[in-house]
Amino acid sequence: MNQHCHEPVLSLRGVRYAYEHKTILDGLDAEVLERDFVGIIGSNGAGKTTLLKLIVGLLKPNAGEIRLFGEPIHKFTQWHRIGYVPQKNALNPLFPATVREVVLSGLYGKRNLFRRLTDQDKKKGEEALRALHIEDLAERRIGQLSGGQQQRVFLARALINQPDLLILDEPTVGVDAETQESFFQLIRHMHQHHRMTFLMVSHDVEMMKSYLGDKPKQSFGKLNFYVQHTHEPENCGETDLTHSLQAVPAAGVGR
Repeated sequence: MNQHCHEPVLSLRGVRYAYEHKTILDGLDAEVLERDFVGIIGSNGAGKTTLLKLIVGLLKPNAGEIRLFGEPIHKFTQWHRIGYVPQKNALNPLFPATVREVVLSGLYGKRNLFRRLTDQDKKKGEEALRALHIEDLAERRIGQLSGGQQQRVFLARALINQPDLLILDEPTVGVDAETQESFFQLIRHMHQHHRMTFLMVSHDVEMMKSYLGDKPKQSFGKLNFYVQHTHEPENCGETDLTHSLQAVPAAGVGR
């Protein structure tokens, strides 16, 4: 068990990114500590999704430095420590994969894309399915599911390696209010009782502020960073994903 819970997970120093001569981010400085929950709120075009893509290595900054767990991003190799749930519209609805296959794909990194699944891998997959209350959907095609169901599948995929940092880009877009509440309840529980750090972009300002507070800790241009700390050492040790089942109801899962 980590008795400190305050190590830097993410550091941004002077980060700049421009696209087709349009500057999206310029000189961004920010730091995320272990077990922080950081909510990013901003208007359209403020650079929210761009920032997340820079952090997960899908884009490269034009200037500045990004560090993950103390390592410069260009040297960082432990991508299994990071879970990423992109925006829902990143999904091709015709993609011919089952829910179980999508969840298990979270185990594959660039170096082990074609390795054979072990019994331990399959166990991790079943735990992730149960933790998100989607085990009964395991053989369904991902494109046949509702928006709320799809988001739980992608969250299960991101959680299968029990990442230290979970990054969520508009995870509740297009789902009903009951499903949104259930989803927020789940990730609040995970933040409080699992050793995980959260970085989330959301359009649901009221839901975010209800957990993270009314005032941003930091503002940068049109981006506002709201932060909730959970650094009590006695809460830093939960590693069983299915522990969430005992605290979070399955309300809205089938919506």
